[in-house]
Amino acid sequence: MSGAFDNASVEPGTFRGRDWPCLRQFCVFLENRVGRLNDLLRHVERDDLRVLALSVVDTVDFAVTRLVVNETDRAREILQLNDFTFLENDVLGVELSADSQPLLGLFRPLVSAELNVNYIYPLLYRRRGRGAVVVHVDNLDQAAEILQGQGHRLLRESDLVQDDEFL
Repeated sequence: MSGAFDNASVEPGTFRGRDWPCLRQFCVFLENRVGRLNDLLRHVERDDLRVLALSVVDTVDFAVTRLVVNETDRAREILQLNDFTFLENDVLGVELSADSQPLLGLFRPLVSAELNVNYIYPLLYRRRGRGAVVVHVDNLDQAAEILQGQGHRLLRESDLVQDDEFL
């Protein structure tokens, strides 16, 4: 199989023109064997490309590795040049609130709108003492509108290339 499934659907660049904030996630399919995750990370973390979020779901035969990086165009090129099988999708990057139950504050409005959260994982992001998470939901447009309406700050790709408190 070739990288990005031969770009069968929409070119990734078209998503950047949208007015709503989102992040680009790479879902990389790996054989579940010793060293494959290391191979992936060795290629991706070259030349100052930073992995800002990583989630690995494995089975007996294969693993799906979800990555969010600071420069999506470079990551896409690296994955293609090194023959990794992957696809891309949009996810929400949500800065966590400063209150004592930030995840409940995030999930409550989504549940009220009957939106299903497919998965969530941490994002290596820290600004003004706040962390962030990557969230994938059934309807990104609706979730973005609801969360922004509740005062949540949604991250854009430009937020990931700026220096943060982890540097």
